[in-house]
Amino acid sequence: MKVDLREVRKALAWRLQLIRARRGRAKSRATFIGITGSSGKTTAASLLGHILAGHGSVYTQVLANTIKLLVSTLSRRMKRSGGADYVVFEAAAFGPDTIRPMAELLRPNVAVVTMVRLEHLASFRTLENVAGEKSNLVRALEPGGFAVLNADDPHVLAMVSASNCRSVTFGMSELADYRVRDVHAAYPELLRFSLHWRGNVLHLEVPFPGEYFWLPTAAAVATALELGVPPQTVKERVATFKPLENRGQVIVAGNGPHFIVDAAKAPWHSLYLAFDAVAKSTFSRKRIVLGQLSDFAGSNTKYAYAYSAAREIADQVIYVGDHAHRSKASQADRDSGRLVQFRTAKEASDYIGQTGMPGELILLKSSSSLHLERVALAFTHDVQCWVPVCGKREGCEQCGLFGVPFDQHREFVAQRKLQRRRRKLLRLFRR
Repeated sequence: MKVDLREVRKALAWRLQLIRARRGRAKSRATFIGITGSSGKTTAASLLGHILAGHGSVYTQVLANTIKLLVSTLSRRMKRSGGADYVVFEAAAFGPDTIRPMAELLRPNVAVVTMVRLEHLASFRTLENVAGEKSNLVRALEPGGFAVLNADDPHVLAMVSASNCRSVTFGMSELADYRVRDVHAAYPELLRFSLHWRGNVLHLEVPFPGEYFWLPTAAAVATALELGVPPQTVKERVATFKPLENRGQVIVAGNGPHFIVDAAKAPWHSLYLAFDAVAKSTFSRKRIVLGQLSDFAGSNTKYAYAYSAAREIADQVIYVGDHAHRSKASQADRDSGRLVQFRTAKEASDYIGQTGMPGELILLKSSSSLHLERVALAFTHDVQCWVPVCGKREGCEQCGLFGVPFDQHREFVAQRKLQRRRRKLLRLFRR
């Protein structure tokens, strides 16, 4: 039997990395916080890291939320951070048994669960399967730790019994430990709400354009308060948080349109939340740009429903991508321009560049594959990368190469690495 030595070496290297990661976790005195959920986990983790940075030193790992990145965090990156007081890690479930190994390695002192929805349909099939996978984070809690759970979601609330550790809840429910009240956002008025707990009230102003961001905000704030961060510090840090790119990010194009960029993911349950933010805006002219839906790429019904809902809110709906024909819009809507369809983001960008008006609101909603954020970036930057599908999961701003044609990316990156090496050698020589 022939043995593949490369595979053997890979397996041995991975085992060594796991050993180093476990050793790094055991030696660390930080408070480890794991955050999961079908939506809102990235925002909650980023905001919590921002809040805790006003109270101590923090290492936050979001977006890159796989076991490989967790191993890297525990074995190498934390050493470079100098020993943080808090480690915030976003744990994503891509399929059955994907959170459990991360949770067992992380051994969280705090486990936060935002919500359970039916994503990754082909892998999970049912809400119960999603909930079971997410609950692995709570089961892995270290003794003396606690869980922070969404009281409005029955599948999350049921996770109280997943661990012997204590649980605190947040939500609009009267039974929640941290109760959310008076939620309001009507862009350009940004989100504000009050949080009530144990006889205390905190009035929060949050730089998000839609009301639905109360949930990840409440999750982060409740966690911070439970960790002993003073309420005034929490309030001040929340007010200075900068939303992540493509997740409720607002881009204002000088004297042009205002964009709400929500183009990182588009699960069915999140569409109407984003639409609601547009509906409640006080802007007189509104447009919605729809790209690819998550998990429903081949569903005629879902794309038609999405168009029908968007049409009730917006003056114009712009469909982008290979599924634009699934809108089932009437011929009258097509003839009048109520619906416009394009195959690529570049075509949509050119059209909006020609028709964009000052003081109008445009929502960009899609899964990340189309990188619809380029439509907004083109108003403020010279976007040169317009390949329809680049295969990169990170957003264009995080990638940083949207100003370079796609076929030149490799050469550009190689030159940039070479320049960094030269600068490093020059610094060493000067010493």
